[in-house]
Amino acid sequence: MRTEIDSELGRITYLSAQKPVSSATRRRRRLRTAAIVLATQVALLAVLLGFWDRMTTNNSQAAFMFGSPSAMAGFLGQMVSDGSLWSDTYVTGLETLLGFLVGNFVGTVLGLSLWYSRFVSRVVEPFVIALGSIPIIALAPIIIIWFGTGLISKVAMSTLSVVIVALVTSYKGAVGVDPDQVNLMRTLGASKFQIFRKLVVPASLTDIFAGLKLTVGFALIGAIVGEFMSSSEGLGHAIFKAGSLYIIPKVFAALVATIALALLLTFLVGRTERLLMPWRRIH
Repeated sequence: MRTEIDSELGRITYLSAQKPVSSATRRRRRLRTAAIVLATQVALLAVLLGFWDRMTTNNSQAAFMFGSPSAMAGFLGQMVSDGSLWSDTYVTGLETLLGFLVGNFVGTVLGLSLWYSRFVSRVVEPFVIALGSIPIIALAPIIIIWFGTGLISKVAMSTLSVVIVALVTSYKGAVGVDPDQVNLMRTLGASKFQIFRKLVVPASLTDIFAGLKLTVGFALIGAIVGEFMSSSEGLGHAIFKAGSLYIIPKVFAALVATIALALLLTFLVGRTERLLMPWRRIH
């Protein structure tokens, strides 16, 4: 018994003797880890592109079916030089951003509002599940009939792709609040609105931002599907047009621009999360 006590005291003494890690050291470690991760990602991408290019260089059938990185780079350069890349990216980005903002605002407000009444949430639950199970592409003809073939129809498609996910994630965050904290605020005399504003909303931010990161892709998919159905510009239109002409490298070039747009929007969501939740370090 004494040996165990001495061992524990020795461990505590050793730990207390260790110097605390400074913030500068932690920052250097995070930067070093980020650099290693980035270098690994670049290496994996280089290996993939090298293998892809090697498999299509001397095989005309494979080059026709899968394109090649060199041809894709050529089409990207052409799209940059004629300005179509920037104009198409702007159009799709605007549609995606508007649908993302509108869908998440509506879905988050509805999801958090359902916290006020479990009865109402149970009543609307099957309707939410039914709406969420509808493939977004099945709604495209109806959306075009209702809103036409312009910007509004693409924003509507993007919004519908987002709103259910935002509703579910925000509601999950609201009902997941610690009931002991809710009861504590009630005993201190807080009203239901005060509990909602000062406890439920801040506690739900983690789930809300997780939903925001998830819905970036859904908003982009909705905009692209809308452009597939009816459009004269945008990355979806470029992909559809190149695919119908069997120009596979140009399809991949437009897909690269689409992926870059999705990464940019995800990065902006992450930066916003850092600003609104400074107490939570995201690694």
